[in-house]
Order: sequence, then C-alpha cells, then structure tokens
Amino acid sequence: MDIDNENPSSMEDQASSTRRPSPSLNLPPGMSRTNLSIETPSPASSSSFSSFPSARRSLCFLSTSPYGLSSPSSSRVTYSDRFIPSRSGSNLANFALIDRSSSSPSTSHSSNGGEGKEDGSGVYSNLLKSVLFGGDSGVISPATPEKIFGFGPGKYSTLSPPNRNILRFKTEHRRSGYTDSPFSLSPVGVDGALSGIVSTPPKAPRKVPRSPYKVLDAPALQDDFYLNLVDWSSHNVLAVGLGTCVYLWSASSSKVTKLCDLGVDDSVCSVGWTQRGTYLAVGTNLGEVQIWDATRCKKVRTMEGHRFRVGALAWSSSLLSSGSRDKTIFQRDIRAQEDFVSKLTGHKSEVCGLKWSFDNRELASGGNDNRLFVWNQHSTQPVLKFSEHTAAVKAIAWSPHMHGLLASGGGTADRCIRFWNTTSNSHLSCMDTGSQVCNLVWSKNVNELVSTHGYSQNQIIVWRYPTMSKLATLTGHTLRVLYLAISPDGQTIVTGAGDETLRFWNVFPSPKSQFILHRYKKYVGKLGSTYAPSITEKLHEYSSALKASLAIFLFEKTP
Repeated sequence: MDIDNENPSSMEDQASSTRRPSPSLNLPPGMSRTNLSIETPSPASSSSFSSFPSARRSLCFLSTSPYGLSSPSSSRVTYSDRFIPSRSGSNLANFALIDRSSSSPSTSHSSNGGEGKEDGSGVYSNLLKSVLFGGDSGVISPATPEKIFGFGPGKYSTLSPPNRNILRFKTEHRRSGYTDSPFSLSPVGVDGALSGIVSTPPKAPRKVPRSPYKVLDAPALQDDFYLNLVDWSSHNVLAVGLGTCVYLWSASSSKVTKLCDLGVDDSVCSVGWTQRGTYLAVGTNLGEVQIWDATRCKKVRTMEGHRFRVGALAWSSSLLSSGSRDKTIFQRDIRAQEDFVSKLTGHKSEVCGLKWSFDNRELASGGNDNRLFVWNQHSTQPVLKFSEHTAAVKAIAWSPHMHGLLASGGGTADRCIRFWNTTSNSHLSCMDTGSQVCNLVWSKNVNELVSTHGYSQNQIIVWRYPTMSKLATLTGHTLRVLYLAISPDGQTIVTGAGDETLRFWNVFPSPKSQFILHRYKKYVGKLGSTYAPSITEKLHEYSSALKASLAIFLFEKTP
C-alpha cells in the first residue's frame, strides 16, 4: 500500500474527531441536528467551480470554522454551531408555493385519487398566490442556495443564472379600479384582487315596496304648507292634528284615542312629541302652546307669548322651541315658571320649520322669507345664515351619521334640496327635485333620506346620500304630501296629504339587518356572497391583519 499518498489532513481530521467529543449545540425547540447538515461537493466537481473565486472563498471560509466543513474531498456530514437554514426540512408543498410544473416526472404521476385531490387544491392554490403575491404577479418558488448558484447534484459544471428576479423590488403596476384604501371591504387584500378567481354576482339594489302597506282616513287634515300636524313618538304612538282635535293612534295595537278638542274658536297647527314620548306639545291657531300628558290624556300646562299661530315645534330634552307666524322663535323650559326663557329674532316672515340637531347643540329654523338660520343653545341671533333658497324653507333634517350635516328643501319656486356643513359654514351640494319640497327625514339605519313633494308631482323619493341617486319614487297621494314622520325603529314612514289620507310605507331596512350587513362586508367583503352566511359569525373573531389565515379559513369551509 502506498501510505505516503494518503491525505494527511484527512487523517488528522479523523483523529481529532475521535479525540474531541461532539459539542452540544443550542438548537431552537423542534429542530434536530439533521436540519443543520450540509452536503459538500464531491472531489470530481471541485475543479468545475474552482474558476469562480467567490464560490471558492465561501467554501474556504466555512472550512476554517472549528466545527465547519471538511475539505471538498470528504463526503461525510459535519455540523456547525452556526444556524444555517435549510429548506430541505420545510414542507413548502403544504402552502402551495412550489411550482409543481417544475417538479420531477417521478413526482408528477399519481393515482386517480391523488389527481382529484390535486385538482381540488388548484383553486385554493391560485387564491393563496393571488392574496400573498398579487393577482398579476408571478410566484417565485423557494430555492436553496445550491439551486441558485448551480452547484446542486449533477450541476457543478456550469453556473446557470437564476431565471427570476431574486431579492429584487418589483415595480407595482396598479390595475384599473385598484384603490389601496384602509377602508377596503375585502379581508384578504384589496378589493378586486381576486377577480377572475372567485366570481361574485353584482350587488342587487335594495328593493323598496312601491305601495303603502296601510292607509288610514284622516278627515279634516288641513292642506296647508306651513303647518306640521303629524309626529311619531318613541313609544310607537302617532299623533295627528285633525281640525280642532288631536288623535293618537297606537301602531302596535291600532287603537285610536282622542287626546283633546280645542273648541270651535281654535284649531291645531302643530304637534310635537318629547324625546321620551310621554308628553305632547300642541301649537294652536291662537298662539298658545299646550303640554299634554299622553298616558293620562290630561293637559299639564299652557304657555303663551306668540301673537299668531304656532306652526312649528321642536324638542331638546326639557327645552321646547316654538316658531310662529309672528316671525319669532320662543325657547321654553317646561321646568321653569316663565312661559319662555328667551326669544330668537331674525326671520322676516313666518317660521315654518324647526329642528334640533341630534346632539341638542344646534337649532335650525326655516321661514317663509327663504332663509335658513342656525342657532346655538344660548344665542338670540342666528350664528349661521344661509340664503341660497329661493322659496319658503319648511323641510329641514339633521343627519344622524355625520356631525354638522344639515339638509333643507325649498318650496315651489325653488324645488331644491341643499346640504350644508354647519361646522365649516359651507354649502356642500344642491339637488333639483323638480317639484316643491315639503318635508325631509333622514334614516338612522342607513345613510339615506326621504323627501316628500307637492306641486306638481306629489311624490315621495328615497335618496342615497351622498350620491343622491334615487332608490325609489313612491306615488299614491293625489294632493301635496305635506306631512311626514318616521317610526322609532327607523323602518317605516307615514305621509299625510290634503287628500285626507295617511299612508304607511316600508322604505328603510331594520337596524339588525344593517348591523349584520356591516359585519358581513367588513370581514367577508366581496367573497361573502359566495359563502354561507353562517361563516360571518366566526369571521369577527379573526384579526384583519391575518389576511392569509382568513383566506385559508374561507376555503376550508367551502362545500
């Protein structure tokens, strides 16, 4: 035997390995020593990459570590105290991120059952790739360093360049309709990112019944634009002023109660419920304001001050505002002995519209002088004045969805609904309705509002704000729709007209359905119409930050 030709370094390494005990490695939990193994090239391949200095220097550097690699001629497995991640122990196939088309032919063949499973995971794989990497971008298959630099098994002769951009920033090409918004409805990415993968039917517009579900006779209901004779309490009781009398109609029992009769010398000009729904204010033609206990049908108090009829009433807790034909507004505190605590002046004609904001901080008033004024709790002069309307302003409504958003409607010569921001003192928009605007009311369940009209079409219109697109146009009244009130649940409106009828319409969705829809849109987004609604109950438990987990959850629940 030619012992002189034996490699001395190899013998020394073998001897040292027998003398030195194997060092204990501090490995992360769940990781074995085999995960740190590195297979080194065979001696025959050492010459193939010796022409590349960078690769040779890298191997030499590793070999100098105390527990590093052996010489290229050694085929044994060594261990290192440095953590060198190896993708060989990662089960990337479970995440469908490996390009299966590039796999070896031996792994591409499967039984019939395996092919069915492979086809079933195709949609899931495409969805996950689209979520994580974008719908129009390719997916880079994870590659080990050996594959990148071309010295894997049997490929040491040439250094093949990578066929994809590795560790490079990709310029984003935004698709049309793409909006990177924090208010996106999709839980797994931007809206429209899954187009072409999951088809969703177009959202159908909400259907509003075109006919009233109930019609009541209201004899002696006056055909007067400047009066307010209908109001709906929080206890679901409707108050209607008919001639000299006030009647109460219970929506739950359909029971009718006569509350009061003012006599032949007087008539009812306005009615208004307190916010708690137990007391009713009645404005009379003689300028009085009467307070009635609705449960006992008993008059509690009579307050004077106005010289002419009181056509507008508005409550703010215990404060009652009354507007009259004498051009003034009285602020009345029913807890005080005085008939009124302050007098607001500014209108040049009859006050026909009054509404307090939902936070009870601002009072809006409209008059026959084509003016819209805004007052605060302590002012006697208007703090804001709007004069864009060209006809009487009776229709006034505060938005329950946005602070300071006020809507107003003008009479026959104006025919417009205008929107104002009282916080910034600005005019937002204007919508020409084509007919006299008699009343406005905002839905508290959805961002929509209803307007009733007079000359010349006598219609009721449901609008979607802020686009002001028409959801429905309701007809049935034969005269001007002068009176409007909304039920306490926010679903039903009642309209009254000079044709002496009260008509009840279902125009808004219920608060419960809107809550469910809001959750549905927030956590399911455009995927929601594809899956059963029962998934919605579980989706709120997941954070929106776990977008990929949400996608996996949805597809696991797919039938």
